[in-house]
Amino acid sequence: MEKGDLKIVNKGQEEEMELQGYRLCHWRLALVGVGVLCTGGFLLLLLYWMPEWCVKSTCTRTTARDAKVVLLRSTDEFRRWFLSRVRVMLAPGSNPFHSLETQTTPPPSSHSRPFSTPASLPLANGHAPHPSDRGPSQGIIRRFSDYQPTQIRYFTLHSTKYYWNDEGQNFEVLTGLEDLQVSCSALHSEHSSGLTKDQQEYRRLFFGVNEIAVKVPSVFKLLIKEVINPFYIFQLFSVILWSADEYYYYAVAIVFMSVVSIATSLYTIKKQYVMLHNMVAAHSIVRVSVCRPNNEIEEILSTDLVPGDVMVIPSNGTIMTCDAVLVSGTCIVNESMLTGESVPVTKTNLPNPVPGEQDEADEAYSTEEHKRHTLFCGTDVIQTRFYTGELVKAMVVRTGFSTAKGQLVRSILYPKPTDFKLYRDAYLFLLCLVAVAGIGFIYSIVLSIMNEVPAKTIIIESLDIITITVPPALPAAMTAGIVYAQRRLKRIGIFCISPQRINICGQINLVCFDKTGTLTEDGLDLWGIQRVERGCFHSSEGNASKENNVKTHFVACMATCHSLTKIEGQLSGDPLDLKMFEATSWILEEATEEETSLHNRIMPTVVKPPKQLLPPEPALSPEQDLELYELASSYEIGIVRQFPFSSGLQRMSVVARLLGEKRMDAYMKGAPEIIASLCKKETVPENFAEVLEGYTKQGFRVIALAHRRLESKLSWHKVQNINRDHIETNMEFLGLIIMQNKLKSETPGVLQVLHRANIRTVMVTGDNMLTAISVARDCGMIAPRDTVIIAEAFLPHDGHAAKITWRYADKPSKTTQLEEINISLEDVCHIDESKTKDLFHFAMNGKSFAVIAEHFPDMLQKLVLHGTVFARMAPDQKTQLIEALQGVDYFVGMCGDGANDCGALKRAHGGISLSELEASVASPFTSRTPNISCVPSLIREGRAALITSFCVFKFMALYSIIQYISVTLLYSILSNLGDFQFLFIDIAIILLIVFTMSLNTAWKELVSRRPPSGLISGPLLFSVLTQILICLGFQTLTFLWVQQQPWYTLWTPLTDVCNSTSHLNVSDHNDTEVDDHNIQNFENTSLFYVSSFQYLIVAIVFSKGKPFRQPSYKNWPFVFSAVILYFFLLFIMFHPVESIDSFLEIVCVPFEWRVKLFLIIVVNAAVSVVVETFILDIVLWKLVFSRDKQGNFGVTPAAPTPQGGIDLGAYKCLARLCCPSKMTPKARYMHLAQELSVDPDWPPKPTTTTEAKALPGNGSACQIIINS
Repeated sequence: MEKGDLKIVNKGQEEEMELQGYRLCHWRLALVGVGVLCTGGFLLLLLYWMPEWCVKSTCTRTTARDAKVVLLRSTDEFRRWFLSRVRVMLAPGSNPFHSLETQTTPPPSSHSRPFSTPASLPLANGHAPHPSDRGPSQGIIRRFSDYQPTQIRYFTLHSTKYYWNDEGQNFEVLTGLEDLQVSCSALHSEHSSGLTKDQQEYRRLFFGVNEIAVKVPSVFKLLIKEVINPFYIFQLFSVILWSADEYYYYAVAIVFMSVVSIATSLYTIKKQYVMLHNMVAAHSIVRVSVCRPNNEIEEILSTDLVPGDVMVIPSNGTIMTCDAVLVSGTCIVNESMLTGESVPVTKTNLPNPVPGEQDEADEAYSTEEHKRHTLFCGTDVIQTRFYTGELVKAMVVRTGFSTAKGQLVRSILYPKPTDFKLYRDAYLFLLCLVAVAGIGFIYSIVLSIMNEVPAKTIIIESLDIITITVPPALPAAMTAGIVYAQRRLKRIGIFCISPQRINICGQINLVCFDKTGTLTEDGLDLWGIQRVERGCFHSSEGNASKENNVKTHFVACMATCHSLTKIEGQLSGDPLDLKMFEATSWILEEATEEETSLHNRIMPTVVKPPKQLLPPEPALSPEQDLELYELASSYEIGIVRQFPFSSGLQRMSVVARLLGEKRMDAYMKGAPEIIASLCKKETVPENFAEVLEGYTKQGFRVIALAHRRLESKLSWHKVQNINRDHIETNMEFLGLIIMQNKLKSETPGVLQVLHRANIRTVMVTGDNMLTAISVARDCGMIAPRDTVIIAEAFLPHDGHAAKITWRYADKPSKTTQLEEINISLEDVCHIDESKTKDLFHFAMNGKSFAVIAEHFPDMLQKLVLHGTVFARMAPDQKTQLIEALQGVDYFVGMCGDGANDCGALKRAHGGISLSELEASVASPFTSRTPNISCVPSLIREGRAALITSFCVFKFMALYSIIQYISVTLLYSILSNLGDFQFLFIDIAIILLIVFTMSLNTAWKELVSRRPPSGLISGPLLFSVLTQILICLGFQTLTFLWVQQQPWYTLWTPLTDVCNSTSHLNVSDHNDTEVDDHNIQNFENTSLFYVSSFQYLIVAIVFSKGKPFRQPSYKNWPFVFSAVILYFFLLFIMFHPVESIDSFLEIVCVPFEWRVKLFLIIVVNAAVSVVVETFILDIVLWKLVFSRDKQGNFGVTPAAPTPQGGIDLGAYKCLARLCCPSKMTPKARYMHLAQELSVDPDWPPKPTTTTEAKALPGNGSACQIIINS
């Protein structure tokens, strides 16, 4: 089959996959069946573990169109395989959006039915409709008997259905109404009447039931899935083998451990499923009212909703069970489930452009573009505003797993695997152990054949070597450290839903912080206002509620331009809006339900100043009418229409009318630069930029206000349907509101801790650029003497290429103006070269980031190397920044307050949400402490857990190798370790030590070096290999030396060498016992003593403390366990107890040999400690770390270590010996740093412009142009 038949599904999306079509091959299926029988079912397991092998061994390639089975492979770095069966369903039509009632002709041609296949074709190709799919469609097919049933082919993967599209010749996902690319006006004119019952049922065939079904698997299903894990299959093999060799006690112990492990795992998994199910199931099935085309209202279950249904939103609110767009009325919604922001949001109806405006304003509906008009699934509608006789209606656009909540649940149900070098290296290490086992396997077979051992014994003993080399308790041991770290995090208020990420947090070397609510306080305080009149600024005022300001447009704008509402009598809304409105001291009144029911239109929200603020009115003259006088003396403003705040537009506006006035007013507030650009030039003060800069450099948050008197022809009805672009133009600039956002008291200290630990910090915010730079300086993210280079990028226009202009923001100690001054690195050449890189930081806004990402991809990598401030960043841009940083091999942490940070929190290696709301389900970590002090704590615990994982893995590897050495040496004399010796080693020593050595807590401070990220690194390999050689040497010495002793003889039950050399009263052994396995002999006893001590020696040597964990002597369970085991082993060695000797199958040896064994153990311990502590920790590890350290930006060399004077030649030899691949930095950001350090044009000078220029054969490149 041609490679060209490879299809790409979900192209350009996160879940992009390659798809290949297959059809079953009966002879291959039969062959595999025979193989399964011959291998006792093992082949079936192998095919279950490897989906691609399963498909390729039972099927043949075919086109995707004719496939019965599809094989998919993700295009991300994990390259995971999935298989799915293609099913066929019958439907009376081919496209869910066709209106069957209006069709009077036979079924549409294949050209107009993209998701169809003529009924005859699939049957001819051997397909038959899937039985389970016949039922729902039969009733509809009978009703539309004139239509030829169409066969729709689809497959399901990860709760998503993929339908075959004949036009696109590929499988595609039906998401909902957005697939139609329907315009806003068409939604109102063509789709707002609702669906008939038949249309609803027809669409449900395609879109399925509107339910986010999280099925809790039965315990039996979970058990089967858990038990067929490769590890448990290997354990089952081991237990069968041990039972065949009569090692019953050890087999029972392993079975017991496995049962406990499986039971714990099942309990945890079941609990997580139940929690997720309960979270999703709450309010998932409710009764809703839908509109039918004949103006009827029908009540149905929410599970019956399909895209296109028009539902009525009840006035007392509801929990949304689908994504729907408001077509009439207004809703106040709590979206904390999705955004983490508990502030109520006002949702307005989708604009319905009038015919004359359709060309420019009538764009296709999109949930992302029109999210301010969209009610998302899972969000809570608190209350509605409605028309009399015309209810608040919303049109369903997405259902089930296609909704915003459904996508969130899918990301939890089907998470991406955790890509971490430790886990990849662990598999490589296990493969190495298997290779070692293979050598032992061959060795034992050859040895047994030479000694004419029975075939059964040869098979059992050679396979036994494999079970010894790959430790069965390894996964449980590796998990222990993570579980303990999770508990410690919980104690300090950090909750974790992804425990595997704890280890990854130990590698974090860059942390991105949101600004508002994370680095700074949540609330904003009004510092002052600065009004503008006749194009000139007034002096700043601290109080907006002065009498002389009450009737100004400035205060009217402050009082009306917000999204505040009253919930149970309390003002509620955005904190900034609240502070702004409270500063006016005005009163907000909302119409009650009774009042709105008396009017034909929505009763507007009214704002008015308290009477005491109003200036005294002139006395009533005799000729004035009393009613007119009262009207003139009252001052009320009604809010007629609201255009909600949009982070994309960076502004909001309202249309309001002063009581008694015929013409309406438009008020607007938002980012100063945006507002000024929408105002008449003559109304914006000439020194606007300077004044704004002055405030932003001091760290103030500045909001601009504007006003426009609307045309008299604009009636209430026209205003309800007008596009906001017609309102937000030709405004008059009113002035600035200056808000103060204070740093949290903990922020500077925490950033200093991270700085000292060489962890780079970056600010990602939606706020103004200069405000962000000011806050970055205040909190210590940017040092006072450092230069900030602002990169401003422009899209291509008028035939000119995209370009970046560079300007230097002034240091606060010098001037208050932003000047383009030429700062050359030559000016600072006298400064130490290692520090020059710390002297500059890049800053850019979201718009520039998007242009650079699209037109200067290579430049983006260089910019993120020193980028410290990213302002005006949209939520998706925050995620893209995280990806860009990960693209140059940073381990990225992200700390946000949950609002707008969900995507970035999920994408980062370690995302920490400071919000305890439901949105934190998207973040691996959630902190109960609402400040960034949790970040160093998480990194410290991550480092401790990572080092614990290394220690445990190394210890388990050494445990396997030590036991392997003992068994291999004993095999040479046809002996082995006894059943109870295995039991004592594995249970009393190994498990006790493993589960207590993991209890070391994290070191109290963050140090400036990071632990290695993988097992395949010079220091760790050196550590493991040297300890293996030491253990091998001392065991071999013991084995050979015991045979050279003058008293040595082949041991028999009658042998008694103790009485000749000591006065110990040891009873004779039972001479009737026959030792079939030749367990009891001098070699076995000697190796048992030495190897038992070796386990304890390597446990202590590997149990590292400072600088990542507390010293082992502070881990009292570990110390207590080790001391007890040392005492017990020394006791049975120097004071034999008959019952213990008999139980452990050890024999009595002369006292002088015990002393020699003790000396061997002492020397072994001394050598192990010296090699691990001195040679590894002081020489090799420090050298490797000194090269791997990052400076503040991850690119500068670290300060010299005390061992810096070691001869360079020796260092190079060590480096080549232990880590030849690390002669150059592995991380891409280090490579980039090396390249840029010798680039004379870096950093860019302030008088330069960088243009995108297409070079032949090279794609896009950059050209530096010097501005004259």
